[in-house]
Amino acid sequence: MKGLGSGMKWCLAALVLVIGAIAGSSVMRAEDTPSSALSFVVLKDYNGKPVRNAAVVLHPVNPHGKQQRGGFELKTDGEGKTHFEGVPYGKMRVQVLAPGFQTFGEDYDVESPTMEITVKLKLPQKQYSIYDDKPGQQKPDEQKKDDAPEKK
Repeated sequence: MKGLGSGMKWCLAALVLVIGAIAGSSVMRAEDTPSSALSFVVLKDYNGKPVRNAAVVLHPVNPHGKQQRGGFELKTDGEGKTHFEGVPYGKMRVQVLAPGFQTFGEDYDVESPTMEITVKLKLPQKQYSIYDDKPGQQKPDEQKKDDAPEKK
């Protein structure tokens, strides 16, 4: 450190020491915080076959049940499986999305070093509308056809 004054050397040494202490404390905090390894299997509800490329979204949930910021998004492989390590203990909201299936959502308590979660996705249900015909009711054009005499 030629050319630096003794005061500058002292400041540089103190800065390196402070940065090292901060880095060391954050590593120790990360080691002290318990975390879990989560494994997911996503299957089709109607036949038990795997769903590939399904999005598995994890969000932490606060004690009041509100979804917090941050989270993780995973994709399932060809066997419908995905895995993530380092999930902090606590409530976690799991959502699974895949084209052609109902969205799955549920909150889980992560309290063990490993957890395996199996999700069975259902097909979308028929949607009902107030504009659809009621069962047993004929459409106006069908009534005309029924009332018309048959041609021979």
